[in-house]
Amino acid sequence: MSDPRVLVVRHGESTWNAVRRWQGQADPPLSRRGETQAERAVEAALELGGFDAVASSDLRRARSTGSIIATRLGLDLLPAESGLSERSAGEWEGLTRGEIEARYPGYLADGRRPSGYESDESIVDRSSRALRLLVDRHPGRTLLVVSHGGIIHALERAHSDSDDGWQRLDNLAGRWFAVDRDSIVPDGPRVALVPDGGPAIPPPDRHYT
Repeated sequence: MSDPRVLVVRHGESTWNAVRRWQGQADPPLSRRGETQAERAVEAALELGGFDAVASSDLRRARSTGSIIATRLGLDLLPAESGLSERSAGEWEGLTRGEIEARYPGYLADGRRPSGYESDESIVDRSSRALRLLVDRHPGRTLLVVSHGGIIHALERAHSDSDDGWQRLDNLAGRWFAVDRDSIVPDGPRVALVPDGGPAIPPPDRHYT
């Protein structure tokens, strides 16, 4: 029997995405564009077929995205999973790139991060545990999980034999993962539920929200 598979996708655009503010675990809502992205993602999810339920992180931008998709597909929206919430950005939460450059000169260029910025190890550990719990609680069900770009990218890097470097993840794009007790392995290429939805954060930021 093959390992359970879950499709983990990034939420729709939030109001802070729209004005280029780093969010981390701050909790702004979806923008109207983000709501539209979630609505448009339903068609692609139907084409993929076979989803039994929708799960999400506990942050509003992910929860609302998941709620829209679940309602349109007629699926259960499972209880929110805090382990799937975005990486804490510490002192940078709520700041634009320009504000970060002004207050922390040279940090972005050097790859440095501020106090309170959550490590890859931390987010991989908690998100992996959350995905395994979901699979254990819902055996035999194929899940669509709405999470965050930082989570997906960290899981890709941690559980893949190849390192393709940083690759921007658009809203409602994500990856299938095969989940078992010992590993969470990317399964196939990235999937874009809204192929022309457009990125919310420009590539030079090299940051997911």
